[in-house]
Amino acid sequence: LLLPLLQRCIQLLLLPIHLLSCLGIWDVIYKRVFPYVMAKVAPAFNQKVYRLKQELFSTLRDFTGPSGQLKLLEIGTGTGTNFQFYPAGCRLTCIDPNPNFSKFLLKSLSENRHVKLERSLVASGEDLSQIQDGSVDVVVGTLVLCSVSSCNGVLREVLRVLRLGGAFYFLEHVAADRSSRTYFWQKLCDPLWKYLGDGCCLSRETQEELEKMNFSELNLRRIRVAPFWTLTSPHIVGYAVK
Repeated sequence: LLLPLLQRCIQLLLLPIHLLSCLGIWDVIYKRVFPYVMAKVAPAFNQKVYRLKQELFSTLRDFTGPSGQLKLLEIGTGTGTNFQFYPAGCRLTCIDPNPNFSKFLLKSLSENRHVKLERSLVASGEDLSQIQDGSVDVVVGTLVLCSVSSCNGVLREVLRVLRLGGAFYFLEHVAADRSSRTYFWQKLCDPLWKYLGDGCCLSRETQEELEKMNFSELNLRRIRVAPFWTLTSPHIVGYAVK
């Protein structure tokens, strides 16, 4: 009974922001500010998971298609912090719903000239209609599925655009064990986190969503990212093959 009561209290405190959101004012302001926040936060996170990302993306070349060039689609590209881990010469398409990331994206591309950008599109992960069926070797999404409106919708689109035998690479913070204190605090802070994290949900069960999808192979492990006391410490990392 304590959790719902505390959640209601937080929702009351967030009422001014909620009203601004309903009027469309909060989103306009926040979407301009959020890229600057991520430009500061993302490099720090990258340092913490550098070796993990190196290991994760080391097998990207294994999914190169018949063309001989890896066709890679990244959803929720943000500031482009993953570019440094991509193999040289890969043909990259970037998708992000926030056009205000563009200048940070260009900066990252200038620092990673081994990557060849083919297209940069403004779209949500739930609507990849600008990408043809079965036209992509690899889809990458890191810290994306926590903030989309429909995790299932995104994964269905990922399966659609991947060629047979292609792979979806992911690194996501997820809900903690339901019996843990971390999970209690995740559920309590979710209403606030949603506004501060651009729709991010601390307690999303992303592993269950991946397991329900029609992937032929799912390679997934659960980890904790330091510092371990933070609400975003529980993560899943791996790749799924179509």
